[in-house]
Amino acid sequence: MSTTPSATSVPPRPFGRALCAMVTPFTTTGALDLAGARELAARLVDEGCDGLVLNGTTGESPTTTDAEKTALVRAVCAEVGDRASVVAGVGSADTRHTLALAREAEHAGAHGLLVVTPYYSRPPQGDIEAHFLRVADASGIPLMLYDIPARAGTRIEPATMLRLAAHPRVVAVKDCAYDLLGSARVIARTSLAYYSGSEELNLPLYAVGGAGFVSTVANAAPRAVRAPLDAYDAGATAESVRLNARTLPLVELMMASGLPGTVTAKALLGGLGLPAGPVREPLRPAGRETADGLLRAYEELVTAE
Repeated sequence: MSTTPSATSVPPRPFGRALCAMVTPFTTTGALDLAGARELAARLVDEGCDGLVLNGTTGESPTTTDAEKTALVRAVCAEVGDRASVVAGVGSADTRHTLALAREAEHAGAHGLLVVTPYYSRPPQGDIEAHFLRVADASGIPLMLYDIPARAGTRIEPATMLRLAAHPRVVAVKDCAYDLLGSARVIARTSLAYYSGSEELNLPLYAVGGAGFVSTVANAAPRAVRAPLDAYDAGATAESVRLNARTLPLVELMMASGLPGTVTAKALLGGLGLPAGPVREPLRPAGRETADGLLRAYEELVTAE
């Protein structure tokens, strides 16, 4: 018989449970669209997002300037910062640059920082640990570590996670390591809040003690992405599986079609008449066939709600 999880079994959720990796809206000419960002942020929170993660890869951080990143954080915090967590991506391959971005994001009002493993240079674990500790010591707000070895080139090994968890401002992980066993081991031994960054693992990670998700698909369908976790918390595990399965066609089109999630998210948002705008080069927009397929999958999903 299914039972509702007890209060003592609820994992820490420092930024809430349902977080959206928000796109960065641009105007038709490619400029930062702060009005559109505020509109989209308000809609996402109204539709069930507990928090927004800005200036991540979905937010096209490789092609936005430091000034644009700060302006975006400031605008979104002004719009929804009293209703939702705002986590600012500040990661880079350069520790000094990351520290500067962290301080700027904190001054702009962010509630937390998303810090990716330094990429391309592939530093050893000791250097990765030192990098994160430097960022944690440089600001007064909590950190979410971003473990995505497929893009960074190096993962944060579980043993490194265990050591980093001792720092009072290292509170969460965005988990894209595709290692449920390793994640479960760290969850069992620390108070780190593990957020799934891989859409297909939202429910599996939650079931082994994860805190929630950081979702790209939530840009368009926040209620549908959140629904499986709501059902799981209510003790309706079979229903949570059914609701999760219902999201899979859209998840597959957005995240496993060979296109970056930013491209598919902006194509779908544009089709829905929501703020998004173009992507910046080197990315290119989705083709008409892809955009139409995304819209059909979205309509099938929301019609079933």
